[in-house]
Amino acid sequence: MSATQSPSTDADEPQDKETRLKAYLREKADDGEVYFKSKFIADDVDLSPKEIGALMVKLSKSATDLEVEKWSYTSATTWRVQSA
Repeated sequence: MSATQSPSTDADEPQDKETRLKAYLREKADDGEVYFKSKFIADDVDLSPKEIGALMVKLSKSATDLEVEKWSYTSATTWRVQSA
């Protein structure tokens, strides 16, 4: 790769997904706590339920402006999110 080539957009894609999900969660959590299953918000954030699940685990450890908690498991993980 030469110095004039721009970096691959694939490297930026995970951040875009995380940013998109985090913005969605912030908006929903503004009204108080929210509970959801990944499969029910997948279309809203244009991600697969599997991608959302992986990002939620990451956000539960790294997000400082959101409280993210694995709430329960009944046929799929239910997540609880609220503003920190």
